[in-house]
Amino acid sequence: MGDRGLTRLRTRFAGVLRRRWRRMAVVMLPLLLALLHATGALRIPVLERMDQWIYDARLRATMPRTLDERIVIIDLDEQSLERVGHWPWGRDTMARLTRELIERQQVAVVGFDIVFAEPDGSSGLKSLRQLAQGPLRGQPGFVDQLARLAPELDFDARFARVLEGQNVVLGYYFTSDRDGKARGSLPAPALDADLLQGRQLRATTWNGYGSNIALLAQAAPVAGFFNAMNDADGVVRSLPLLAEYQGQYYESLALAVFRTLLGKPQVHPVVAHTDATGGAQALQAIELHQDGRTLQLPVDDQLATLVPYRGPGGPRGGSFRYIPAVDVLDGRLAPASLQGQIVLVGSTAPGLQDLRATPVDGAYPGVETHANVIAGFLDGTGTVRPDYAAGFDVFQILCTGLLLALALPVLSASAAVALSVGVLGSLVGLNGWLYQAHGLAMPLATVLVLVLLAYALNMSYGYFVESRAKRGLAHLFGTYVPPELVDEMVLEPERYSMQAASRELTVMFCDMRGFTAMSERMEPVQLQALLNTIFTRLTQIIRAERGTIDKYMGDCVMAFWGAPVATPEHATMAVRAALGMVQAVQVLNAEHCQRGLPAIGVGVGLNTGTMCVGDMGSDIRRSYTVIGDAVNLGSRLEGLCKVYGVEIVVSESTHAQAQGFVWQELDRVCVKGKEQAVAIYRPIAPVGTLTATQQHALDVWHEWLAAFRAQDWPRCDTLWPALHAADHAPALLAFYDQRLQAQRVLPYNPDWDGATHFDTK
Repeated sequence: MGDRGLTRLRTRFAGVLRRRWRRMAVVMLPLLLALLHATGALRIPVLERMDQWIYDARLRATMPRTLDERIVIIDLDEQSLERVGHWPWGRDTMARLTRELIERQQVAVVGFDIVFAEPDGSSGLKSLRQLAQGPLRGQPGFVDQLARLAPELDFDARFARVLEGQNVVLGYYFTSDRDGKARGSLPAPALDADLLQGRQLRATTWNGYGSNIALLAQAAPVAGFFNAMNDADGVVRSLPLLAEYQGQYYESLALAVFRTLLGKPQVHPVVAHTDATGGAQALQAIELHQDGRTLQLPVDDQLATLVPYRGPGGPRGGSFRYIPAVDVLDGRLAPASLQGQIVLVGSTAPGLQDLRATPVDGAYPGVETHANVIAGFLDGTGTVRPDYAAGFDVFQILCTGLLLALALPVLSASAAVALSVGVLGSLVGLNGWLYQAHGLAMPLATVLVLVLLAYALNMSYGYFVESRAKRGLAHLFGTYVPPELVDEMVLEPERYSMQAASRELTVMFCDMRGFTAMSERMEPVQLQALLNTIFTRLTQIIRAERGTIDKYMGDCVMAFWGAPVATPEHATMAVRAALGMVQAVQVLNAEHCQRGLPAIGVGVGLNTGTMCVGDMGSDIRRSYTVIGDAVNLGSRLEGLCKVYGVEIVVSESTHAQAQGFVWQELDRVCVKGKEQAVAIYRPIAPVGTLTATQQHALDVWHEWLAAFRAQDWPRCDTLWPALHAADHAPALLAFYDQRLQAQRVLPYNPDWDGATHFDTK
């Protein structure tokens, strides 16, 4: 594109901005609100809730709803509690359950979604020891017997012996309260302090915990917290993989089970960036290192991962196999039937309060949330909301908002609908692709609401503001102005009024010849229908060339170009309309011939000049019209069509401005009321459409006219036969034949300009 093209483009764009800035500003309002929300400057809860609803709907739509046979849940269900007893069960029972899973079933890993925070006193060993040290310490038999029975009655020790050296992961929880209470023994941090090099990570921070008793923690040193992350609506959508307590970072139950399954690889942080204050750093992933191999687990800015729910929860959900704990204790499972599988021990019993609200179920077992995360790790299909999600949201909002602000105000209603639907579809498609192909849960609600609001506000502004302006303009200008011009006027209604103003315009007077004779042969109703047909066709041509109808006067129509909408090419459009009207009359005459009606002729006068245009008339009746000397000259030129025997007579001012036509100069004339002669012309056809014969005839005419004005009578006589042979209007040749005979008898006059003087209108 050249410099000229760029200049035109900039000019056109500036014009659009000038005309449409109010409508663009209306569309910018939701863009501003969306950006404030996306950047966190103005939180809009309903948009956050909508994003959560979209995430939930997308999750439910894409869940596999298939059974994962790699993970089994041992369920402390109501049946088991009824058979074994209320919770908590004795550690001897838990030891039996664990031994069955490890030794007889040969599972790969056992993870407990349970905390053993208090010593087990159900065997009565503590009371017996108090007796042995008190009232019965003098009874050697009692003391000796107690010493032999103590290993069996110490249920915690029995449980610890089963746990020791096995792939068992205990559970615990973190708390946050004013007191920061801590019970039990924490496992070792998951992240080595040397790897952090003194850096602080952005993570969920706690100031207290409830963990397992020291005896069990020593026997099973690997443990993970089972805290979930409830969103503002109380729904669990993500689980933290790491949490911070007193500057140390501990792993979740799901991560601990997964690491144990892999052989306890070392955890390394994958730092995304440092925040602007130089403080806490965001991780983009947790990397597991083992034997030269690495595995990345993506996390969000809170070191959490979205739970990839497989389907509805619970024993009937179909995502994981649930086995009642009592069936394991009673040995109902065939040996090695769970060999190599991951086992999580948890509860679906409502009384144990481990049911949570999730996107897929209002009462979802907490233990199954960990199972879903582990399954996602195994599949490598974890979903995460990355730390740059907010930046992505700002980018898509900005691009979408600017596109709509610039495009919607200049589009038609149907095109605006198509654009809005297309943008909505593209945004949803991109968001779904990022979710399905890359496991990225990106925000979507704000930009969708932006599109809907931008469209609604744009349409509302068009209906309530611009439509009202259009109705007002239509009321002002009535049937004078073509609807296309009214549409343009609506863009800047303040620029248009009925107030009179002087402007350069082109005026047309069109009169039908032979209509009086035709009217004498027709009934009034037939005459009315015929006149309406003719005026309709001529008016359509005028409107197609952006002309304004001034009035109908009997069998004459008056129109002008260049007002109320300024049109730089008003002269060209008026000439083009005149040629079209002549052709339309020729078509009508062909139709009249078939109906036995006489032909009609047409005479069109065109003049360009300064005129006064506006609402004029009396208090009783007014009209939008033009007046002035230039208008009067246009009327005089229409009358000259009869004299010269042509359909169109154009003034020299119109001839000078109308581009793209082949012209025949007719004469220089002084009409009544004008002392100065003006040249008049006849448009023959658009440039490039004449045949060689037509062009030759036109050249002969202009040569003869030059000889006539030079008073070169012999040359005129020489060219005269060629004029008759050419296709010139007979009336035009007859008119000049009379002038030639009258002028040639006079002596040579060096001051004669060849102009014709007319004393009548």
